[in-house]
Amino acid sequence: MKRLFAVSAVLALFLTGCGSSTATKMGPSEFQMKASEAGIVLLDVRTSSEFNVGHIANAINIDVEGMTFGGDVTKLDKTATYAVYCQSDRRSGIAVGKMKEAGFTNLFELDGGILAWQSAGYPTVAN
Repeated sequence: MKRLFAVSAVLALFLTGCGSSTATKMGPSEFQMKASEAGIVLLDVRTSSEFNVGHIANAINIDVEGMTFGGDVTKLDKTATYAVYCQSDRRSGIAVGKMKEAGFTNLFELDGGILAWQSAGYPTVAN
């Protein structure tokens, strides 16, 4: 009986979010369609220098590893829908995790990051 309880407790933790995805991951074509929808906020979480070299058009830049990420994110509308990406998808995973903890619920992540986006032939713009 104790073993059944322990297994149930671990399963409950897993199913309620510990270790589960914090955003819907999308490949480049799905992400492009989502990002083009009205009202979607496109969020690039790379450094400003990476962003300036090339980013998806209309994206805003908040560096997830920067000192001000937490404060900058609290200024965003938690009810909006965010399409988040980085270079490869490691930092975007960190960003959506932090955003989810802050109360954001509508999050989409580019699987493979901007590298996958570019490999699929989608354009970027530079500052």
